[in-house]
Amino acid sequence: MRSEPPGLRRSLGVVDGIAVAASSTAATTSIGIGMGSLAMTVGLQAPAILLVAFVPILGIAMAYARLNRHEQNMGSGYVWVGRSLGPWLGFLTGWVTLLGTLIFMAYTTAVTGSVFLQFANKAGLHTLLGLRLDPNSTALATVVGLLILVAVTVTAITGVRKATRLQTWLLVFEYAVLIGFCGWSLVTGTHDFSWTWLNPFAIHSGTAFAQGLVLAVFFFWGWDAAFSVTEETKDVRDAGRGGFIALFTMLALFLYGSVAFQREMSLSELVEQGPQALTYLGAKLADEPLASLPLLALLFSAVASLQSSVIPTARGMLAMGRDRTMGRAWTKISPKYGSPALGTVLVTSIAAAIALLALAIPKLNEMILAAVNSIGLVVALYYGLTALACAVRFRGLLRTDRGEALRAVVAPGLSGVALLVIGIYLGRDYATMSDHFELSPDNGWFMLSVPGAIIVSGLVMAAFAKYRRRSPYFVTGRGTDADAVELSTPEDTPEPAPENTSENVVR
Repeated sequence: MRSEPPGLRRSLGVVDGIAVAASSTAATTSIGIGMGSLAMTVGLQAPAILLVAFVPILGIAMAYARLNRHEQNMGSGYVWVGRSLGPWLGFLTGWVTLLGTLIFMAYTTAVTGSVFLQFANKAGLHTLLGLRLDPNSTALATVVGLLILVAVTVTAITGVRKATRLQTWLLVFEYAVLIGFCGWSLVTGTHDFSWTWLNPFAIHSGTAFAQGLVLAVFFFWGWDAAFSVTEETKDVRDAGRGGFIALFTMLALFLYGSVAFQREMSLSELVEQGPQALTYLGAKLADEPLASLPLLALLFSAVASLQSSVIPTARGMLAMGRDRTMGRAWTKISPKYGSPALGTVLVTSIAAAIALLALAIPKLNEMILAAVNSIGLVVALYYGLTALACAVRFRGLLRTDRGEALRAVVAPGLSGVALLVIGIYLGRDYATMSDHFELSPDNGWFMLSVPGAIIVSGLVMAAFAKYRRRSPYFVTGRGTDADAVELSTPEDTPEPAPENTSENVVR
């Protein structure tokens, strides 16, 4: 038998799944930083486009929950797509998820550092050891963000249970602040509520609708992180429950926040404030020190988001590593903490390296910005493929159980097709928005080339895994079963795995 990693620990419940999913989605960050971008794209119909985006996302969630119940695997889409649609598409699903998250982490690291420095300035700390704490300094913000990234990595290594507890407390504070200030805006806002805010047909063009829809899907991105810890949950259904609860919570918060913002701010204000909208709202409604609470909530959200990006990425790579589609280093489990410690460090190191290289190479920084601008295309791709994998896997239900077929085939299938079609439409729009290629995050061809490069690199890595690593995943189309890995309970004392030199999996 091929050697498998020592056991992960089955210690997580539904609350932990909610914490991981909600932290990864980062509602406070999405509302505080993204609402201005959404308003710039679809105007005052931000609540409408969020509602529309939720429909396919709900179908995707049904697919994840159904597939997870039948094949509990931390690789999630990588494993499920590989089995149902073929290993090449399966590997591509895992690869684009990995690169998309690493790029997002590199970008968020600098943002987190900048928010931390802004809060330090608000607290009266402007210099430290003769160094001016300037939140507009990209270099300083990146360094501070990297220090925070190291701190959250340590908590992720020492056990996902500890990490989810920290995330839960951060979420409680964030949501209390968000609900409080947005509620204040709903009561005192001077702009009358209009039902047209909930009318997607009021969006001025098809292009704006497509761009807004992909951006809104990106708002919801991250709820599926609950399925990355599925092999560490006590009950196979807890991952699905956590994902669904987090998803509906995000919908409520997004609608609540978008309506509150528009009650308090005009469209021009929202667009002008952009990523500063939440802190601007705090300053507009309250005096110090209360006015700084939204900034602190934004900081907590960014920190939790960084940590919840590290956790699922390391586990996704563990799933790929044990199939030999990636290196064996990703399969190392800490006997002390029962977590993929080495993989967690590697994920952090790669994200940190990208962030540091972006400082030294301005064009790389522009590539990261372009990737962030177009990351919705990547998200739509792997969500769509996973939903189609569910529809294909359970298509037999169309003949035997129409009720189950609606939930396992029809809803996921239509959702997957919708996201892929919207992604293709938006990609075509990117190709026509610029008449030449330019290394600029606003250039359409450049924005399209970044996800294109991610896909091409994924195909190259897939070929390497198939022909060089000779991964059995490309023979069977299946990932290593989760049940094939010995999982320890919290009270167990994990022992290092005995050395095993066999190469093949016995099923």
